[in-house]
Amino acid sequence: AQVAMGANPAQCIRAFHEAESYRGPSLILSYSHCIAHGIDMSTSMSHQRDLVKSGFWPLYRYDPRNAHDGGCPFHLDSHKPSLKFKDVAMREARFAMLARSHPEQSARLLDLAQRDIDDTWHYYEQLAGVQREYTDLKR
Repeated sequence: AQVAMGANPAQCIRAFHEAESYRGPSLILSYSHCIAHGIDMSTSMSHQRDLVKSGFWPLYRYDPRNAHDGGCPFHLDSHKPSLKFKDVAMREARFAMLARSHPEQSARLLDLAQRDIDDTWHYYEQLAGVQREYTDLKR
């Protein structure tokens, strides 16, 4: 699962509950801001929400138990990105500093990041629509 408490607390709790109830290993990637990001920490929760809205940190869960019923084990909890990553990134000192010192390189890297975000989102949409049938292969 990939979660961000500031973006969707209910999805975060659901992911932890599913991971805890699964009989086997579970992995949860949780977005965590830090002082090195250079944001106003009083806006950290809304910043997480905007990172999710930009597609930089999509929220999803994967539960292989859903495949047992012919369902899709991958669930995309985020909506389609509605913000550009550049607009959100420029609120962080680490990105804004590069834009001030090397504007051409910054623009190129932000463009590459946006293309990667768009490609990843498209891939996740495809995964979310794939139905898998689980078969227990006993030898």
